[in-house]
Amino acid sequence: MTTDSDEDYSEISGSDRDEEITWIEWFCHLKGNEFFVEVDEDYIQDDFNLTGLSAQVPCYEDALNMILDFDDQDEQRLQDDQAPLVETAAQMLYGLIHARFILTSRGMAAMLDKYNCYVYGRCPLAQCEAIHQAVLPIGLSDQLRQSAAKVYCPHCREVYIPKSSKLECLDGAYFGTTFAHLFFLTYQQLVPPCMPQIHCPRIYGFKIHKSVKENLRRQNDKAQKQLPAGSKDGKSEQQEASQDKGKKDPAAS
Repeated sequence: MTTDSDEDYSEISGSDRDEEITWIEWFCHLKGNEFFVEVDEDYIQDDFNLTGLSAQVPCYEDALNMILDFDDQDEQRLQDDQAPLVETAAQMLYGLIHARFILTSRGMAAMLDKYNCYVYGRCPLAQCEAIHQAVLPIGLSDQLRQSAAKVYCPHCREVYIPKSSKLECLDGAYFGTTFAHLFFLTYQQLVPPCMPQIHCPRIYGFKIHKSVKENLRRQNDKAQKQLPAGSKDGKSEQQEASQDKGKKDPAAS
């Protein structure tokens, strides 16, 4: 997640920053954070929506105050060595809140705009890329530090590593395991009517029958069982004895 200073702003100009810019607006306009939507402050101020997050984020109260711009009165209370820790905690907390907010109707509507603009990229599968199929971010876990963010394609219904290194640097918990699937249940018109055809392997134009691999596996298993019990790495005792004989000193013979 991006934590650099003023030079990392992507859309807010210097004159705009002089105005009253909320922490949420500032954070979402940092380079690399364009994958987030702006969470409504009313949503954050509802304690019910934050249930359980205090146990996952250090410096929870200070981080929450920073997100809601309540930290001005506490700036002097925080020591210099605590400020970076609180800033990091605020980013972690916002990411976890973001994962819950995008499950709401307003959050999904905001993510829909980004989806339509291909903010999260296109599916790398050849048949999906041909129709410019957009993807959505998804997490493989709802817990922090378990996996990086991935992308989900509604056409082939597969999960891929995102092409954007910035998106891959984000924690998958900031999008969660539920959002992508709930999104396409809500906006079913965005789901392609059919899945891409599975690639059919061929040799000289002929299809490889599905039983070929199974027969080869059985033949290999049978050959392994027929090896002598004392053999090592496919060598019989007779072969090993002949090798040992060849290694003897010629003078001794």
